[in-house]
Amino acid sequence: MTLLALPAAIAQAAPQEGLGYQHEAQPYKDRPDGPGWSGSYVWNKKQVWCVAYALKAPDSDVEYKEGDELLTKGGKSLAPDISANISYLLLRYSTTTSADEAAGLSHLLHTWTAAPDAQAGIAIGADVPFQKVAYDEQFNFDRLPASAHEAIARMKADAEANRGPWAAQVIAPTGDQLIGTADTWTVTVSKQSGGGVGGVPVTAELTDAKIEGSEAGTAELVTPADGKPLTLKVVPTGPSPSVAVRLDSPADKPVVHVPADSDMQRIVTTGGEKKLTANASASAKTPPGIVKIGKVDSETKKPLAGAALRVTAADGSTPAVLQDESPLVGPEGTPVVLQTGADGTAVVEDLRTPQEICVIEVAAPKGYEENYDPNAPPKACGKVEPGQTLVLQLGNKPNKPIVPITIPAGSEGGVALATASFTTETAPGAVAGFAGAVLVGGVALGLVVRRRLAA
Repeated sequence: MTLLALPAAIAQAAPQEGLGYQHEAQPYKDRPDGPGWSGSYVWNKKQVWCVAYALKAPDSDVEYKEGDELLTKGGKSLAPDISANISYLLLRYSTTTSADEAAGLSHLLHTWTAAPDAQAGIAIGADVPFQKVAYDEQFNFDRLPASAHEAIARMKADAEANRGPWAAQVIAPTGDQLIGTADTWTVTVSKQSGGGVGGVPVTAELTDAKIEGSEAGTAELVTPADGKPLTLKVVPTGPSPSVAVRLDSPADKPVVHVPADSDMQRIVTTGGEKKLTANASASAKTPPGIVKIGKVDSETKKPLAGAALRVTAADGSTPAVLQDESPLVGPEGTPVVLQTGADGTAVVEDLRTPQEICVIEVAAPKGYEENYDPNAPPKACGKVEPGQTLVLQLGNKPNKPIVPITIPAGSEGGVALATASFTTETAPGAVAGFAGAVLVGGVALGLVVRRRLAA
């Protein structure tokens, strides 16, 4: 439990009154001359509030031990709802700089802890000694200004509505996240009666992530005043983004600082708040990539339609992988075969990144069979990067016109075979001029190799 440090102007001389109001004093036996006080005190340059009404005010020369349960002046345990109210008010208002709130907190503390108790001999009266005098709620209330009356009513209602125990929760977005792309995470601070608690300071710590617009790994935040969930725009920076929060919540029971001098007032401050933590995590991937394949006549550079192309991983035999980690396969479970469209292109989207991709021709377009070698087909490979389009280009050499060969009469026929020839190019941007892209998924094409024979 930590005491609140006051501004230097307040903490110059101690012991002394802090924030609040002087007013006509409630009478009791042998009361010293002087006004009464409703508000905080300064002890060892710290702002504190007192309980056990009418005992001596805190003295900076008197040491206190801490951690005892807060009891009534008659030595009885407080009702659970009263304990919860006090813990909440100490948590939410112990840092106040308002005289009305300081006086209101003092008034409520004395009302709840020093009420008349006939069984314990605690009573109101001018003939009652300070050790046994009860706090006269109405007498002291009437001597506070109207602004303090408003603060008392507001603070009491606030405690009734928002007292602890609280619960904290962090909710991550559903589904995988994309590295570099913001998504909404939520933080809730809820009370036992239901609904959220507004105005709660929250420290968020991020791993493999950052809040949009910030590079820091931590952030000091506050829940919305209306109690709605706190929303965070979180940008994953790694594969396992997580958000952890910590905050102070009201303790189940407030605690006090107890002096060695039994005639000295007991002091309270932040109420022995509880530390709440919550966290959530998600998985994140790099943005998917695209492969655009262009098929051209290697001589004229005109696009070629109808070319059958197999898309594989870097080894040329296993399937490429999609963003959802599934293999890119056709109906037979083997690497997918695509066919170029009328503009000579085929497109594969939603690929996991980074990833090496190879495109291998499995059947040449009509008119280009002569130079196609099935043992060394045209092939192009490249690496598709996050959020990028990889452009691969394959070229086919057209069939050459056949020139008839004169065979002398009576001699045996001869055959002139053309040698296989192909062109493979990897040229980013090379297909940028094509009008569009056609993706024919799962086309099962047979390998057709035709050779022209010379007559």
